[in-house]
Amino acid sequence: MTNMQSQLRSIIHDDLTLEVSLIHEAIPVPGPEEVLVEIQAAPINPSDLLLLLGPVDPESIRIEKQSESPVVLGKIFEKARGMIDGRIGQSMVVGNEGAGLVVDAGKSDIAQALKGRMVGVFGGGMYTQYRCLNVNQCLPLLEGTTAEQGASCFVNPMTALGMVETMRMEGHTALVHTAAASNLGQMLNQVCLSDGIGLTNIVRSGQQVAMLEEQESVYTIDSSQENFQAELTKAITETGATLGFDAVGGGKLASQILNCMEMSEQSKMAGYSAYGSDIYKQIYIYGGLDMSPTTLNRSFGLSWGVGGWLLMPFLMRAGQEIVSKMKKRIATELTTTFASNYASKVSLTEALSWDTIIKSSKRATGEKILITPQK
Repeated sequence: MTNMQSQLRSIIHDDLTLEVSLIHEAIPVPGPEEVLVEIQAAPINPSDLLLLLGPVDPESIRIEKQSESPVVLGKIFEKARGMIDGRIGQSMVVGNEGAGLVVDAGKSDIAQALKGRMVGVFGGGMYTQYRCLNVNQCLPLLEGTTAEQGASCFVNPMTALGMVETMRMEGHTALVHTAAASNLGQMLNQVCLSDGIGLTNIVRSGQQVAMLEEQESVYTIDSSQENFQAELTKAITETGATLGFDAVGGGKLASQILNCMEMSEQSKMAGYSAYGSDIYKQIYIYGGLDMSPTTLNRSFGLSWGVGGWLLMPFLMRAGQEIVSKMKKRIATELTTTFASNYASKVSLTEALSWDTIIKSSKRATGEKILITPQK
């Protein structure tokens, strides 16, 4: 092993030019409770794209070759300056999660115990050949588990389980989930089936309905159909869902879900109330597939909430006992409930190709890309 490595970086310059390139730096040395992981696989998730590409104008993206390596260049929308002002001039590491082999470890017993183990890892900066991490940022994988199988062991699995734990912590009993044909949506569907939780999946096509029904989804609703709200209200009535997680964000979908929840609750009321039902309904927006404003048509009473949901703040709120239980379940079910599929694999250099940039920015279902930094 040489003492230098390649790492993917993203920077936005003062003139709002985006630059994504490979840099070469020394391989770090682990501290007492740290390990050095040879990163063998790291996925490109939707949650990685804002840091990787920023709010870039897709029409402005171009690829140039500099010093034997491609460089992605583009122009950030001027109206988005407020979103990225704090990162201007900073060379940012990218990649939320990955997996690889622990090749060196600090002096502590807990670090030494991981030496030679295959681990899933999280904490940013995974589009690199070697990553130094605290032991708490590692999920030891079961013997025989490959880096590819473990590469997506954190973001989607922990999010799926985090949604279920949020439901329990906040006193709800069933869920609604949008953009449910995604890898995350399929995982959540399996978790809810296994745990006996009523789940209503919202998708955007008949093909996606068929896919989830093949995976034994009980309620899958196509939002493109004219009878969408009637079917959604029926599913919510049967499951009793009062909590929704929305990956779309923009537009009227969150409002439609709240309205269907309210219609379901009003159908159970003995009399009329000008304030609507007193059953609390909550929608958490956790994604931005639609970056337009969120539109609320307030026809769902006065007992409701719309907020944001992020994984890391949830994990801090949940506490170590719940988080440890989640990690153990993921390791056990990594090749079943929490299995991920990839449309293609690319090296760090290939990650800077036009094809990879365009494919990943589309965030299309079934088109997930895996970076293999050692290739």
